[in-house]
Amino acid sequence: MDLVAPAIILDRPQLAQNIGAVARAMANFGLTDLRLVAPRDSWPQERAWAAASGADWPLNAARVCETVADAIADLAFVQATTARPRELQLPVLTPREALERAHGEALQGLRTGILFGGERAGLETADIALCQTVVTLPVDPRFRSLNLAQAVIILAYEWRMRVEAGVPANFRPGPEPADAASLMGLYGHLEDELEAAGFFHPPEKKPSMVQNLRAALGRARFSEQEVRTFRGVVTALSRGRGRVLEKIARQKAQSSGKETA
Repeated sequence: MDLVAPAIILDRPQLAQNIGAVARAMANFGLTDLRLVAPRDSWPQERAWAAASGADWPLNAARVCETVADAIADLAFVQATTARPRELQLPVLTPREALERAHGEALQGLRTGILFGGERAGLETADIALCQTVVTLPVDPRFRSLNLAQAVIILAYEWRMRVEAGVPANFRPGPEPADAASLMGLYGHLEDELEAAGFFHPPEKKPSMVQNLRAALGRARFSEQEVRTFRGVVTALSRGRGRVLEKIARQKAQSSGKETA
């Protein structure tokens, strides 16, 4: 069964730019049903489409209503968003809890909606009374004012997490981790070179040092390619050390020859 996403209802929105930003937020997370209750500057408004940045479909299909009651007439479960405590005896939910409830209602085939107040004054208590729950965001009490589109996108995201949880399919999975045989080859290669360089000193501490190195490298979960790259690094370092030692030996030999002469 295809779930019907919640309708987004804006009560007396003031700015066309905010309506467009709401449409953009809705489109990001798969919501399409936009309802406008008595928009201050009438409807449609070209600035809304400009602010939507291409998310035109919620705006093209937007319904304009005179009252909140008209806007929610076909909905069975409506949640009101507000940051202010009210005298109403309604359940108060976080966005996550609220969209979990909305998802549950949608699973039963019921149509749901989320009601947002205007930018200046928010929702009237009489309109909240038409709803079944109150949704409030855990904002810092020092600054409770939240941009309309920001509030919408938080709830739209929570809906999306109910229906499309997980990494989007267009992200390719990472490479498989290397098998134990490849890792043991890396460990042995690195430890042999460290032994040649005199790293394991004093000798009695070598077992614990090897254990610590292997634990650290194991946590990295190298892929096969990363194992090959790391072994290449070890090889390059060991060859470079060999050239340095060879140069030092030549210099010593030359010095000895001069002193003999």
